[in-house]
Parts: sequence; structure tokens; C-alpha cells
Amino acid sequence: MILTVTLNTALDITYRVPSLRPHTSHRVTEVTERPGGKGLNVARVLAALGHEVTVTGFVGGATGRALKEQLASTPGVVDALVPVAGPTRRTIAVVDTATGDTTQLNEPGPLISPAEWRAFQDAYEDLLPAASAVALCGSLPPGVPVGAYAQLVRTARSLSVPVLLDTSGEPLRRGVAARPDLVKPNTDELAELTGSHEPLQATRDARRRGAHAVVASLGPEGLLALNAEGHWRATPPAPVEGNPTGAGDSAVAGLLSGLVEGLPWPERLSRAVALSAASVLAPVAGEFDRSAYEELVNHVTVDLFQRQVETW
Repeated sequence: MILTVTLNTALDITYRVPSLRPHTSHRVTEVTERPGGKGLNVARVLAALGHEVTVTGFVGGATGRALKEQLASTPGVVDALVPVAGPTRRTIAVVDTATGDTTQLNEPGPLISPAEWRAFQDAYEDLLPAASAVALCGSLPPGVPVGAYAQLVRTARSLSVPVLLDTSGEPLRRGVAARPDLVKPNTDELAELTGSHEPLQATRDARRRGAHAVVASLGPEGLLALNAEGHWRATPPAPVEGNPTGAGDSAVAGLLSGLVEGLPWPERLSRAVALSAASVLAPVAGEFDRSAYEELVNHVTVDLFQRQVETW
């Protein structure tokens, strides 16, 4: 099975309005709720691809109960979430149907006690031996040490479980130093990590900091990857319009599924780009338009444009 970790789970609520305008009242035309947080989005996409997935992280309060009830009806996803006293956060996405633009409001999450953090670490160590790979995704809730992901990376690597890290800021900086198999920042997160706004240089800097491979999301322009073979560029055949929320999580699912299936890098990147684009066409995060994905995956351009000559 594949294990996804979402320390700051959320109940994702999406409102659709005909047009979003400041300082006015709006009539909502559609409301959807889904279990959310980056790792849960990744898990739903992995399950839709046919993989067995277990999800863990923190969950609590009435919002957490609603999340678990909905998660129970998700085929292929096993719930191993750890209960906490504080309430699970909500994230609110407001979609302007006229423009396709999305405005996101993210609550901070529950305050995690030291005892709750220790309970999670015990649960994580119990789950790892059965995992073919693990994804560590998203923000840290209050109370969790800033070096939490670095610690979880080291634990996974001590058991020879491949680990993908998808976070930002100081948790990313410390996590990279623990030498994860793969990190997947967007360009802003990569620039914050390395200080470089030039993606080619920034991916090199990120890899020198400890990551075995770096895959940077370039938004609608696809992915830029650096691994032991060199620099890769994966580009979709054409831009797509829709809701980009969760597109990066679908790319993570593509990379992770390709890793556990032993696919060569061009196929991993093609899958990640196609899933990301197909997710933009889906109504909510953690879903993708399957027919669009099946069409796109065969038309993604993947090039190895610079071979790796550095020692590492």
C-alpha cells in the first residue's frame, strides 16, 4: 500500500458563485464538501488509479467527524487518522464561474499537544513497514515541531521506504536536509527554499541541499525535474481552463504511483502532468477528468535537455 500523511487535514468546502465581487453579498449556486488536505487529495487520486492507499494525520472535533464519515465512503482509501482534542480545520474555496478564478481561505488547524504528536509518531512507525512509499504533504498544524517532516523522512528512510515531501517554508528546508527521495515544490516554494528565482538553478540548489530528486511545478507550463540522470522538462500539449485547486496534489499522485510501479522518469512525468491538467477540469480537489487524462497522457512532451554531470 501507499501511505499518505496529512498532518493538517481539513474539510474542504467549495462554493460556486456566478461572479465574485468584493464588498457585496453573493448567492451561492453550488456547495460541495470533501475530506481535504494535500495528502488526502493525493490519496483519492491514487485510489482512482487503482492503488491501495492508507491515510494518516490528525483529525478531531465535529469537523473531523464529518471528514471521517465522508472518507469512509471513498473506495480504496483506508482511514488510519489519529484523533486529537482540537477541531479539524476547514478550507473554503470560492469559485467564480464566470472567470474560473478561485479564492482560497485556509484555517490554521488544531493545536497539537506533545502527547498527541508522540501518538502520531507511534502510529506512523506502525504503518511504515507495510508501505511501498510514503508521501508527506502540506502544512503543519500549531504545536507540531517545525522539524517534524525531517524526522518523518528519517524514520521512513531508516526502514528503506521511499519518501516524497511536498510542503513549504521552514518545514521544507529542514525536510530536504533529511534527504527525501523526492521533493515537489512549486516555483514560489522553490525560490523561498533556495533564494533563486531561476528554476534551473533553483532545482540544482535544492538537490544539493539533500533531495535525491526535485520536481518543480511550473503551473500550466508543466514540470521541471532534476534527478541523477539530469534535467527534464515535461510540458502539456495545451493550457486548460478550470479550477487549479489540487492540481499539484494530482501531480504528486502521478509521481508517487510511477515510483511504486517502477516506471521510467519520462512516464512518471507524463502521468503527473496529465493528471494535473485533468484535475483542473474536475470540480473539486482530489478528482480528475478521466477521459481528459487518458487523452493528455499520450501527448505530454518530455525531454531530457541537460544530462547530470555533477557528482552528488
